[in-house]
Amino acid sequence: MPTSIRATGEDKDMTLDELAEFVETARKADVPGDNPVRAEVSTSGKIKGIEVATDADRT
Repeated sequence: MPTSIRATGEDKDMTLDELAEFVETARKADVPGDNPVRAEVSTSGKIKGIEVATDADRT
């Protein structure tokens, strides 16, 4: 099992639908709801990629 789930925008920046799909995938993988989500953002502030640990994130 991967130690994290990662998603990126198909056209560089993520869309709301892509973000929703990421959350649905994380929920199906039983990722703890209190795990922090790490994001890579563009200089314009748009989300380019996100990642969450699949188990309890202790860092």
